[in-house]
Amino acid sequence: MKNFRDLYTEVMSVSTRKKMAKRMAKLAKSPAVKAKKARTRLKMRSTAQLTITARKQALKAIKLKHYPTYDDMPMGQKVKVDQKIMQKYGKSIDKIVKKKMAKLKGDEVSRVQKAKEAQKDA
Repeated sequence: MKNFRDLYTEVMSVSTRKKMAKRMAKLAKSPAVKAKKARTRLKMRSTAQLTITARKQALKAIKLKHYPTYDDMPMGQKVKVDQKIMQKYGKSIDKIVKKKMAKLKGDEVSRVQKAKEAQKDA
C-alpha cells in the first residue's frame, strides 16, 4: 500500500492530473467524502503533512515575491519559473519551511479545537 509521501511525490502527466481532478471534483460532492473530510479536520496533522503545507506556503510566498504574475502565466512558463526558483532559492526555501513548521505546529492545537467547537455548534 502506498503511504502519504509516496502519493504526494509521484510525478503525473498533465492529462492524468486533469482526469484525477475531474474524478475528485465528482467525488467531493458525495456525503461519504464530506464526512471523511469533517473527521479529518478533527485530527492533528502528522509532521509529513505539516511539512508539505509549510513547503507549499514557502514556495507560494517566494513565487509571488519574485514573479507577481505567476498565477497568470501559461503552464510551460510556470514549469521554467519553478525550476529557476528551486535552483536559486532552494536553501532559503528550506529555512523558511523550518520557521513555518514551528508556527504550524503551534497553531495545530488551536485549529483542531476550533474545528471541534464548530462541529458542536453545527
